[in-house]
Amino acid sequence: MLEQITQLFMNYGIWGLFGMAFLDSFISPVPPFFMQIAMSLLDPGSALRFATVAFTASILGAPIGFMLGKWLGKPLLQKLLPAKWTALATEQFAKNGDAAVLIGAFTPIPFKVFTVLSGAFNYSLTKLMLFAIVGRGLKFFLIGTLFHFYGKHAKVLLDEYLEVTILGIGALVAIAWFIWNKRRKRYL
Repeated sequence: MLEQITQLFMNYGIWGLFGMAFLDSFISPVPPFFMQIAMSLLDPGSALRFATVAFTASILGAPIGFMLGKWLGKPLLQKLLPAKWTALATEQFAKNGDAAVLIGAFTPIPFKVFTVLSGAFNYSLTKLMLFAIVGRGLKFFLIGTLFHFYGKHAKVLLDEYLEVTILGIGALVAIAWFIWNKRRKRYL
């Protein structure tokens, strides 16, 4: 089914990539980086353009996910979970939301999870957008840059090293955030 959805979007070329990345921010079950890789494999010379399109669409869709979480998230959570769990989750998101959004924007975890939860847990839209720009930018432009410099061989590199690279960069981002957060608290 995911292949069929991707193929449907592929029929529309760069606009399909835009649509898939936009919808990924709040509803789509298919991550756009699969389509970005497929398009970059077909035309490595346009890989950075594909990265820019996917990045822009993803960032434009993030506030919609946030608003969906704001409007529907809390009532839905209150129906599904006990009040004490919802309160605990809200408290934890307030404490660790920065790291969750930053790392989540970069990892293969569906981005919509973080945009919708940000709205549901009253996380700052400004912070969501800032961390989404950093995390999504890293993700899309890493793939675009690989194809730009290595052409079709980038697919082999991604197949062999994507998971390790994403985990490594995710760990570096997490460590940088942790250090930044500790220093910020020290000066407050």
